[in-house]
Amino acid sequence: MATKTAVRGAELDFDRLEDKVKRLVAMVERMKGEQARAAEENQRLKAEIDSLRSRVATGETLSTEIAALRDEREVIRGRVSDMLTQLEALNL
Repeated sequence: MATKTAVRGAELDFDRLEDKVKRLVAMVERMKGEQARAAEENQRLKAEIDSLRSRVATGETLSTEIAALRDEREVIRGRVSDMLTQLEALNL
């Protein structure tokens, strides 16, 4: 009888161990899936960051060009104003 009890106890321990291993395997598989999803999200976000950096660089370039065009416009205004002043002086 003691032998049967010992065998039954060993079977229960083995069943518990088997259950724990199965749960551990399931947990590892779930974590691998989560890691794969996180890696995909990381790649997507890196691509988005690269795109945004490119847009910022383009915006900075455009801002510089706009400033240069405004400066040029002011120079042209000054020259036109000088020409108009000279034309008015001729009509005196």
